[in-house]
Amino acid sequence: MESRNDFRSILPFLPLFLRSSAVFWPPSVLEALKSLSKGPIHSNVNSGQLFALAIDDLRNSLGFSSLNLSASLGFSLFFDDLMNKDDAVKWFTEVVPKLADLLLRLPVLLETHYQNAGVFNEMDTGLRLFESQQSGIVFLSQELIAALLVCALFCLFPTTNRGDKHLPPINFDNLFLCLYEYYDVSQENKIKCIVHYFEKISSDMHVGNVSFERKVLPLKNSPSCIVYPEADFWSNSTLSLCKFEVCTSGLIEDHLTEALEVDFANKYLGGGALSRGCVQEEIRFMINPESIIGMLFLPSMADNEAIEITGAERFSNYTGYAKSFRFCGDYVDKKSFDTMGRRRTRIIAIDALCNPGKRQYKLEFLLRETNKAFCGFLDTNKSRQNKMPINEIGNDIAIGVVTGNWGCGAFGGDPQIKAVIQWLAASQGLRPFVLYYTFNLEVLQKLQEVVQWIILHEWTVGELWNILVEYSNQRLKGKTKVGFFSWLLPYLYNDDPMNFY
Repeated sequence: MESRNDFRSILPFLPLFLRSSAVFWPPSVLEALKSLSKGPIHSNVNSGQLFALAIDDLRNSLGFSSLNLSASLGFSLFFDDLMNKDDAVKWFTEVVPKLADLLLRLPVLLETHYQNAGVFNEMDTGLRLFESQQSGIVFLSQELIAALLVCALFCLFPTTNRGDKHLPPINFDNLFLCLYEYYDVSQENKIKCIVHYFEKISSDMHVGNVSFERKVLPLKNSPSCIVYPEADFWSNSTLSLCKFEVCTSGLIEDHLTEALEVDFANKYLGGGALSRGCVQEEIRFMINPESIIGMLFLPSMADNEAIEITGAERFSNYTGYAKSFRFCGDYVDKKSFDTMGRRRTRIIAIDALCNPGKRQYKLEFLLRETNKAFCGFLDTNKSRQNKMPINEIGNDIAIGVVTGNWGCGAFGGDPQIKAVIQWLAASQGLRPFVLYYTFNLEVLQKLQEVVQWIILHEWTVGELWNILVEYSNQRLKGKTKVGFFSWLLPYLYNDDPMNFY
């Protein structure tokens, strides 16, 4: 494996050692894992406090410092005080030994992965560290992902140079540190989702695959890819707008058929999933925890980049949002599989401008947001194979976009503008439909009526873009203070005092 560029790129970020073309655990780590795999009778690990000490021993054997005291106390708090006593006994007698056994098999799982890594749509699929502006795809088995996530739970990944490579933290120590230092019921329930995942895979290891694709719109001419569009590209587009359906209730992740399910992402994949965050992206990563492993090797996204995760299984039910988030038991994922062994769940991570204020109405930022969504929604494999402009690619993609108030809420974007931007991007990306969940947001009450009016007048992508730019220009100059919908169709708001954003 040492001759492989992909393996050499990721090796410094793995807790394994390389010798004579083979990866292995150091002897002291190997013995500790063997002891853990035999259960608490051999390892004496039967509490959260002792679990944290065992993790410290493993970390010290790898040359890492001990856990932060608050992280250790967080492990003790969760497993000794918050977890049901019977569940805790099962965790230490049945689950932890299986997790340790999975770590013992990690070297073999990695070797098998690289032996089987092939080429998908002209792209290598082996696990590797991505650089900024590097497109590509990685295919991982669910079993290998599980082993890597156990590394994260045991806090065994090296942290040196991760910041230099613009990689987010991947170990779970901060999850438990935040539980102890900033206790909140939602944080406890995030950990419940993670623990439930490990309980499930320890008793029933699934055999599917998950892919992680870094999608890039090149900033300069490329013979094989669509480049990052300028404003004229959008202004001159003659493509028809796709179907747009509004739902006032429901959740993106509950959509039953295959679609692009938008992750309202941070530029660092996963956002605050492994710390205190508990909004849309973080919740998605808790209920589909295999997504977390993308944080190991995918650096922060630039304006022309997006990430597509295909095949991540959902393991948990939940209710609530932010402070009210609660784990609600097991979820049985019934999504079918594609020919590559991936569940037909596609999570599209696109990061919006944060707290954009009035600058979101400037042309450069309208362009940034529209191109960001376009990058996520575009089928880059199809455009690469066709090697022709998007206007000439056949409109035979059956997979639509399921989204909502991307870049709004905590990110502070204008919901009406963001809805239109996503419609433009999906239409230009030749997606057949947008299914938009408004989550009963008041300023989007007229969204369906506005959509129907636009469809009735048969506007193209270019025509809607130009109207959006005209409105935004007036908003910037202070010529209007009302929202886009009211500006476009004032008659809808004649009797409505809430006619501005």
